[in-house]
Amino acid sequence: MNMNTQNDKFVAMVTAKAEVDLRLSDFHPRSELVTPDRTPLKPRFPVIDYHNHLDSMEPDAVLRVMEECGIERVVNITMQVGERALAMLRKFRNASRERFATIAWMDWNGVERDDFIAVSLDRIDRMVERGACGIKFWKDLGLTVRDGRGELMRVDDERLAPLFEKAAELKIPVMFHTADPSAFFRALDEHNERYEELAAHPDWSFFGAQYGKAELLAQRDRVFKRHPRTTFVCAHLAENGEDLDYVARLLDENPNVHVDISARTPELGRQPYTARRFFLRYADRILFGADLLPETSMYRLYYRFLETEDEYFEYPTHASRQGRWNICGVHLPDDVLEKVYRGNALKLLP
Repeated sequence: MNMNTQNDKFVAMVTAKAEVDLRLSDFHPRSELVTPDRTPLKPRFPVIDYHNHLDSMEPDAVLRVMEECGIERVVNITMQVGERALAMLRKFRNASRERFATIAWMDWNGVERDDFIAVSLDRIDRMVERGACGIKFWKDLGLTVRDGRGELMRVDDERLAPLFEKAAELKIPVMFHTADPSAFFRALDEHNERYEELAAHPDWSFFGAQYGKAELLAQRDRVFKRHPRTTFVCAHLAENGEDLDYVARLLDENPNVHVDISARTPELGRQPYTARRFFLRYADRILFGADLLPETSMYRLYYRFLETEDEYFEYPTHASRQGRWNICGVHLPDDVLEKVYRGNALKLLP
């Protein structure tokens, strides 16, 4: 057989293989990199998970994971309101006051009423009296919550000011989850880096919303400046892990603001040099949080990201990954790790 015939057969074989009809959703490439795996089985210091949602779990199951993974305490941000919220708070307090804490959920029931603020102040008092250590304002404020006139409420609506002042009076932090990742406000097209995630969850897309992401964050940031006596925690790296310069400016301009890293290792770990500098500079303002149901493998991926120099590994996530990339570790020094894992949270917990 001559060389030309062999080449023709090889080209035909490669062409036939390249014509395989493979859907993007079925494409799961395996990295051929050979790199060390130094995943810690337990963290270098005890951990306080300041951002999780345990309503669907039983305390005993969570405690087993906590023991296996070196978790000192988990803060449950209950998504219940009213009597159901109080029942959730009791469930975890009865299981262990030392291992669990609860942040209350902002209750918008009755928002159309003239006495809504007065009622809300009473609700906050009641939750704190029963042991709540904070209150969370979710992204529905600014995106879906409407007042008695049917108008979309702004995040910086001055009618809400007494609630933030109440938090200062009670010495409890206010957590904000305003907006979402930038891709959620982009068109769902071939340029969207989280296309697969949004295609699986189209209700997560806010493309075309009345307020865009930049405007929502600007509204929220005005609240921080108006209430300097109130301590605020911005969940998910202030919802701008894609732009750490912005987060740095936010922290510089607002000494009453902290951020947590929950569900944002996918953003941090693909910019490890910038992320490491950010951790070192703001070590006193960053809180550990998972925002994923407690699992041993999940927590260990967080530890791998924070403690090691490992390269190009999977990030902790829910079933639908956030994007087609992997992350690298940031190898934080011990003094920074202790603050992020535990020390900063202790300053905010009663």
